[in-house]
Amino acid sequence: MCAASAATGFRTWLQTHHFGWLTPRRMRALTIGAMCAAGLVSTVGFSGSTTALPAAAQAVPAVQHAAHGAPVRSPR
Repeated sequence: MCAASAATGFRTWLQTHHFGWLTPRRMRALTIGAMCAAGLVSTVGFSGSTTALPAAAQAVPAVQHAAHGAPVRSPR
C-alpha cells in the first residue's frame, strides 16, 4: 500500500509541475511504469521476515548441570 501511495505521489508531483514534454499519453505510461516499479520493489526488494539464526547463535539455556548433577548458573 505504501508503494502505491509513493507511485501516486510521484505521478501527482509530475502533473503539478506542468512539464511541457508530459503529454497525457506519456503521463499514462509513466503512471503504469511507476506502479509496476513500486509493486516490484515492494515485493522483491523488501522481505517481511528475517533469516534464521545459525545454530551457534541460538539461545543458551539459563541453567546448566555440572558433571556431578548440581545446577550451575551460566554467566550473562
